[in-house]
Amino acid sequence: MAEGGKILATVLKQIAAMAKPGITTMELDRAAEALILAAGAKPAFKGYEGFPYSLCASVNENVVHGYPSNEPLKNGDIVGLDLGVLWKGFNTDMAMTVAVGEIS
Repeated sequence: MAEGGKILATVLKQIAAMAKPGITTMELDRAAEALILAAGAKPAFKGYEGFPYSLCASVNENVVHGYPSNEPLKNGDIVGLDLGVLWKGFNTDMAMTVAVGEIS
């Protein structure tokens, strides 16, 4: 489980660093999936009860478990990133909140 957690923490840190004005949460989702697969793990959320993405991305007033979209992030947005990894039979799950650009 610790190994899966390390993979997850590394991927989520990289995705959080990408959350800048102009990028879409759909792009973050694709990057997250690619990074998880490159590490030899599987996205835990994709396909779970029909969820079609690897990343839950909740922008501003969208509280939790938001679907990624093609709407670019803007300066001042707050985005919740929730990601899960399946590794050797274990499921790890982590979330963080990221400020996009400068916020008040």
